[in-house]
Amino acid sequence: MTTRTPMQPLGLGHWKHPLLGHRVIDHAHDDRIGILRAIAPDTKVSTGLVIKVPDTPPVAWLAPVTGGVEWTTDPEAIEVAKE
Repeated sequence: MTTRTPMQPLGLGHWKHPLLGHRVIDHAHDDRIGILRAIAPDTKVSTGLVIKVPDTPPVAWLAPVTGGVEWTTDPEAIEVAKE
């Protein structure tokens, strides 16, 4: 469902995506709408310092449109939301 382009590394485990900074629909979470903030691995660490890029697949990091706690989802589960 996502806009398909070759993923290009940006550094520190982050990847370029054409929808970064845009409103997207997360079909994996009941069509919740959020702002795509990053495509990067999830560290699965709630506290502590991350000193190397995790060797895990990247996930989409979304922030609620009105602010609040970010959540993650499969990058394949997102698509652009109509403004």
